[in-house]
Amino acid sequence: MVNHIVLFKLKEYPPQKKEVIIQELKSLLEGLKEKTKVVEYIEVGLNYQLEAKSYDIALISHFKSFEDLDKYRVHPEHLKVVERIKETTSERAAVDYEF
Repeated sequence: MVNHIVLFKLKEYPPQKKEVIIQELKSLLEGLKEKTKVVEYIEVGLNYQLEAKSYDIALISHFKSFEDLDKYRVHPEHLKVVERIKETTSERAAVDYEF
């Protein structure tokens, strides 16, 4: 199995708008499990402090293999979500490893 972990930091937004965007991204990311069919498990965690200096969203997803992760990366539904994430975030960090 492959664990794919990604952290996102949103651009500067007023708190109410930031909360709306965070919920939107959470919904989009969680929807990828059904839309891509290669995601075995998905979890989207939201930082409990909106105004923290740390990242705002954590994505944890599992794949059967690196080949499935590669299919996910180029899947049209994933690419749509990536575009929205690029519009709304300022930083991203990721790590992929077998477990």
